[in-house]
Amino acid sequence: MGTLARIDPDTILPRLDTFLRTALGKPGINNGIVGLSGGIDSAVVAALLVRAVGPERTRFVYMPHAVSSDESARDAREVASMLGVDLIEVPITGMTGGYTGFENLDHLRAGNLMARMRMAILYDLSAEHEALVIGTSNKTEILLGYGTLFGDTACAVNPVGDLYKTWIRGLAVTLGIPESIRSKPPSADLWVGQTDEDELGLDYATADQILHHLVDERLPVEEVIGIGFDDSLVRGVWERVERNAFKSRLPEICRFIGVPDESH
Repeated sequence: MGTLARIDPDTILPRLDTFLRTALGKPGINNGIVGLSGGIDSAVVAALLVRAVGPERTRFVYMPHAVSSDESARDAREVASMLGVDLIEVPITGMTGGYTGFENLDHLRAGNLMARMRMAILYDLSAEHEALVIGTSNKTEILLGYGTLFGDTACAVNPVGDLYKTWIRGLAVTLGIPESIRSKPPSADLWVGQTDEDELGLDYATADQILHHLVDERLPVEEVIGIGFDDSLVRGVWERVERNAFKSRLPEICRFIGVPDESH
């Protein structure tokens, strides 16, 4: 039993390089495309992609809405400029405005709609540029279900899906991601003032430690509480993991081939 170990960039980065080069080395696939949000996860994935295959095989897209912050736009542009890749900007305010009743949606439904519109654009541009959509959801988000099904969780390959948010922050330092991005509160930027940790009800560092014990070490809830974590936090985290596990599974299909005919 132990705490979540620090990431070793010298071990992780070469493996990520190989993963991305292999994925983009398949017949007929030439490039990778990343949706930049102005946040740390997409910035790290963008840097990993450029490191692995170069800027000439990389495409970046920023898709702001009227509620997006000026800070997000600034940070997305800074990352693209730093990595030497032109930034494609596609505003989505008009798209959401064309959906009847959008202005009356609650934050969750509006945020999900925006996430799915962004992914629709990203996949369309992926066809234009013969590019694989590169995912940016980290392990913490995936386990907690903090993402939109067929929205930001959709992708062809995901280099950071097995990396906790704590590890993403460590990689960001090594990869030279600007401090302004590394230090700002994580946010999906889906409405004014929204932050990930406010929505989750706990900070990422604590969530990662609890998830490490529950998922990686497979400790029972009671044992994790016994380590010294708050009872309600541990139970809340495990409830989220169980409740959102469906987001990581393929859709259920009613199978017929190979199933015995019981009508006789």
